Order: sequence, then structure tokens, then C-alpha cells
Amino acid sequence: MIVDQWFLTPRERQNPHSRIDAAHRPGEGWTTGNLVRPIVHGRPYFEELHERICATGPGDLVYFVDWRGDPDQQLTDDPRSTVSATLAAAARRGVDVRGLLWRSHWRRLGFHAEKSLFLGEEIGAAGGQCLRDMRVRTLGAHHQKFVVLRHAGDPARDVAYVGGIDLCRSRRDDAAHRGDAQALPMAAEYGPTPAWHDVQVAVQGPAVHDVETTFRERWADSTPLTLNPGRTLSSYLQGEDQSPAPLPDQAPPPPPVPGATSTVQVVRTYPKILPKGYDFAPDGERSIALGNTKAVANARRLIYVEDQYFWSEQVGNHFATALAANPELRLVVVLPITPDVGAPVGRTPMLYARKLALDAVLAAGGDRVAVFGLTNEGGLPVYVHSKVCVVDDRWASVGSDNFNRRSWTSDSEIACAVQDERTPADGPAPRDGFPSVLRRTLVAEHLGCAPEDVPEDPVALFDAMVGSAAALDAWIAGSAGRRSRLRDWSGRVVARTR
Repeated sequence: MIVDQWFLTPRERQNPHSRIDAAHRPGEGWTTGNLVRPIVHGRPYFEELHERICATGPGDLVYFVDWRGDPDQQLTDDPRSTVSATLAAAARRGVDVRGLLWRSHWRRLGFHAEKSLFLGEEIGAAGGQCLRDMRVRTLGAHHQKFVVLRHAGDPARDVAYVGGIDLCRSRRDDAAHRGDAQALPMAAEYGPTPAWHDVQVAVQGPAVHDVETTFRERWADSTPLTLNPGRTLSSYLQGEDQSPAPLPDQAPPPPPVPGATSTVQVVRTYPKILPKGYDFAPDGERSIALGNTKAVANARRLIYVEDQYFWSEQVGNHFATALAANPELRLVVVLPITPDVGAPVGRTPMLYARKLALDAVLAAGGDRVAVFGLTNEGGLPVYVHSKVCVVDDRWASVGSDNFNRRSWTSDSEIACAVQDERTPADGPAPRDGFPSVLRRTLVAEHLGCAPEDVPEDPVALFDAMVGSAAALDAWIAGSAGRRSRLRDWSGRVVARTR
């Protein structure tokens, strides 16, 4: 496989001010020899993260970035395993604990600035530092979600977690989809403990260095944490820490993992902010949009998407172009059945934005496009929060970025694009390569089968998912048969917004 047909070169990243490609071989914007694992759902992710953090010691580092961080969210069933207690305990052991949380908008608008403040205070009291970062455009957000753990003298243990899962309430669900007992309120259709579907990846190998560089660039940026005089005064009156302490020197990249075959490119979105822009991206960075566009242009057989939004005509046209150019190409999209907000003032524009995207792909692909929602065994909708795209089992992306304009322009985002280095230029991708494993793992849950039973052939996969959704419709109508989890949403989303 020719990697630069799918990945961006450093020049194509269009951000020469970043150090992210500095440790790579000349002309390469990626690393090889990585081990990448999908972690589906917050419960297994939190359990693994808790175990890993508890195993850190003096001289190690734990760096994390989140859109939202709730200090009281448990990472395991143990009430003592809260986010704040786990990170504070690490700091007291001599671990270098640093965090960046989006400061968010005012609480009266439904945001969470105070929760982030409390988490920062508890980590700071233990010797770490967690800051609220508002270096964004007006109405923009820091939406990145990742954790980096590095180990002094033992780089083989280094790991980075990247994806859609914040260290906060509502995320700790599993495949049973009964929700997180520590739930945030959502639209009434989701019930008191909303079912939550999400994906994170665990990365080991040289790519950990690139994720860490992303943290370091944001941490060391010379722009004040907020340029809003009111917020600056509020922070001062509350005694909030607003001065990032210098970081220790960055260690070299971890070595390749023996036998690992994943090539990884870390891509980001940063806006151009005023008055001066970020030191590491004065003109912003659009490598997520650029990288996704390059990969989708190579699609020939199947694009599999899971996304929280899938909004806007721009997003729809992105996939419609590929569908129109390739008459054998199929598109499968898994979305939330209904938005997470119940009030019409919020829900109506969300549904309309989705309608624009779905109109475009359905017009281009017709019956080669299928759109699904998820339900749990109780019949309640599952909120799809994952941000996944798999192209022909040759390329996969998992990150914080949604398919909407914000994630491609105005919010900070991060994603890992992954290929398997054994994939031939022609012929099928390896079944045990990360893109294939990711797709089969996700579809297996939705179909209620084992990953090895998920069809490899795009037509067979497409038909299996459509058939599963039809079986659920029949079950709801009172016919015999099993109760599946997939709902056919291709027509319903469009129809209900007209």
C-alpha cells in the first residue's frame, strides 16, 4: 500500500508551525510499528484507564485533555475511583499530572464551567495542575478528548487514549446499554439513565509521542487562557490557577511495538483565533478535514460511519461525491435516533442540519445508502456519540471530531487515522488489521453476532444490517421473530423534518 495515497504528507497538513511531524522521517506525517486497539464503550475504557493510572509512579506523567471533566465520575464500581481521586492520588505519588479542560460558556446556558473548576482545584491541591482553557473562537469549544501516559525509563508501557469519551458523567456504559448510573439529563426519550454508545482507541508505539506533542503545544501556547475580561476577573476572585507551569523536557518517541503493524497519523482541527492565533497554528489547522477528504476519495466498496451528528450540506456532499464517482460504493451511517435535547428550539435546527446531509447522500447513492439508529433491549434509543469512519477496511479514523462544520473548522479536535502496513495496493485488507477489526467489532454488537461472523463482503454486510432493521420493525409491529437493535432511519429522519 502506498501510504501517502491515504495519509497527509507534512506539507499537506498545511501547518508548518506545529512540531507534530518533527520526529518523523522526512516527508512522512505518520508513524509505523504501532499497536492500536478499539475500546468500545466508556465502562471498559474507564476500567482500563483507572488500572493504568493506578500503576504510575514517580517520574511518570499523565496528561489529559477533555471537553468536560466531572470530578465525581467513577471510573469503576468502587466509589473511591472517581476521576478526581484517581488523578489526585497519582499526583501525590509523584506523577506529573496535567490537564486542560474547556472552560465552557456560562452555567445559565447549560454548560459546565464549575465542574471543571472543581476538578482543577482537587488536582492542584495534590500537586498536579489542571487548567480551564478558553482559547477558542467566540462560541467555539475545545472538544479534544485524550489521555497520555508515559513512564520514566520504561517507554514500552507508554499509551495514549484518543476518541469520543470525556472523563465525565453519562459515559460509563457498556454493550448492554443500560446507561451510566451517574447520568446527565437528556431528552425524555432516552429515559433517566441514557444508553450511550462511544469509541476510544488505545495507541502504543511511536504515535504516543504525537498525541503528547498535541498536549504540549496547547499547554505551552503563549495566549492567555481567556481573553474575556469578565472571566479573567472571575478567575482572579476565585483564586483560580491561570499560569501553566513549565513542562519537563519531552522524551523521545516510544519504540515500535514488536509485531505491531498499524501506521498512525494524528490529525487535528484548530481555528484561527484572534488577536494573534496559536503559536503552533497561527493560521489554524484543518488536517482532520483534509485527511478525511483524501481517504474518502479512495473509497471503492464501503464507507462505514458512526457519528453523533452527520450534519450540513457540506458533510453530505463530501460523501455524495464519492458515491457518485463509484457506482459500486455503499455508505452505512449509524446515528442517534433523536437529538439529545428535547426543546424544539434546539431540536429543530439539529434535525434540519441532518436532513441537509442525508438528502445529499440519498440523492447520490439511493439504495446504496443505509442510515440506522440503535435501541437497547428495553426499546429505548441509544445515544450514538462515537466518531468513527472506516473506508474499505483500509483506513479508519477514531477521534473527537464529528461530521459537522464545527469539527472541521472552529472547535479544537483530534483523531487517529490508522492503516495496516500489510494492506496490499490491490486485494483485500488483512482481516486482523485495525480498520477491519474496528468495523467488525462495532457491527457485531449492532447485529448481535460474533465479530468473526460479520460479513466481509460490502453487499452482504449492507443486506445483513438492512435485514436486521427490518426484523426490528416487524417485531415492533407484532410479528414473530427476534428483537434486533438496529432501526432503519434513512427515510424517517428526512421525513420528520419536512
